[in-house]
Amino acid sequence: MPTQFSRRSLIRGITAATAAVTLAAGLAACGGESDAATKTSDTAGTVTVGRLSNGAATETALKVAEVKSISSLLPDDIKKSGKLVIGSGTLPSGSPPLGFIGSDQKSLTGSEIDLARLVSAVLGLEPQVRRSTWENLFIGLDSGKVDVAFSNVTDTEERKQKYEFASYRKDDLAFEVKKDDTWNFDNNYENLAGKTVSVSNGTNQEKLLLEWKAKLEKEGKKLTVKYFQETNSLYLALNSGKIDAYFGPSPNLSYHATQTANSPQATRVAGQFSGAGESLQGLIAATAKKDSGLAKPLAAAINHLIENGQYAKWLKAWNLSGEAVAKSEINPPGLPLTNS
Repeated sequence: MPTQFSRRSLIRGITAATAAVTLAAGLAACGGESDAATKTSDTAGTVTVGRLSNGAATETALKVAEVKSISSLLPDDIKKSGKLVIGSGTLPSGSPPLGFIGSDQKSLTGSEIDLARLVSAVLGLEPQVRRSTWENLFIGLDSGKVDVAFSNVTDTEERKQKYEFASYRKDDLAFEVKKDDTWNFDNNYENLAGKTVSVSNGTNQEKLLLEWKAKLEKEGKKLTVKYFQETNSLYLALNSGKIDAYFGPSPNLSYHATQTANSPQATRVAGQFSGAGESLQGLIAATAKKDSGLAKPLAAAINHLIENGQYAKWLKAWNLSGEAVAKSEINPPGLPLTNS
């Protein structure tokens, strides 16, 4: 970067928040993480979503620029840095369509990454993405290495003890089974009796599944829960019959079912459930460290995108229009500490 330009003025001049995200060559010092670099490829005032999606999205160019009345709400240290460090808990194998390696085999793409870029543009900041495993995503937030996570994080009352939220999408979970399996969840945990179900560790869907497991045990019934580190291993287990179902985010499962529809490994969605439990609609939210001062400007940026139409176009590009929310809320009610 030429020394005669200040970092902040250069960022504003080229609208670096519209950058396409590409993976850096090296791993970060902490195992299970990788830094992502940003390179400007959009014209000033434009963010293109759905790039390199391998058919998961429709590439769409959106006009968006810094809104100074919103960027003025940022904490001073973020303003001074001129960048927003974004956490993506998508290592090792990605989580399409939310976050995954694109068709060029090196660039990080996905609906969550694209929204983070749009929000960064409204805030006048350069987006810098740090990939990690799901577990290390929260370590990054705790340590200050990551400013905000855009990674399908559900707003929960337990997480509010350490984090603050700006919601941006409905959180619906789903069960995925082999296509020829006639089992359905039917919104009834008792239908899980005798089943072996996989779930990701440290997620709100794991919390729900373990609560259902405990209920079934009290009724003298058994639910076996299994964990896999990689998506490929999970689906090998599903296709071979080692597990009966996978319980995870609805966008991921719907995407996978569509991708495998005409293959011997075809699957289907066998029921959905709110990520916040029986009595509350779950919400996905931008997640920052508690008292960081980021939730307010993040929510304001998201609401600007909602009010000006870029939000709806972003969802449409990724086939996620059914998960739209009317507005971004700061710390809305989430999955209760104990879900009944």
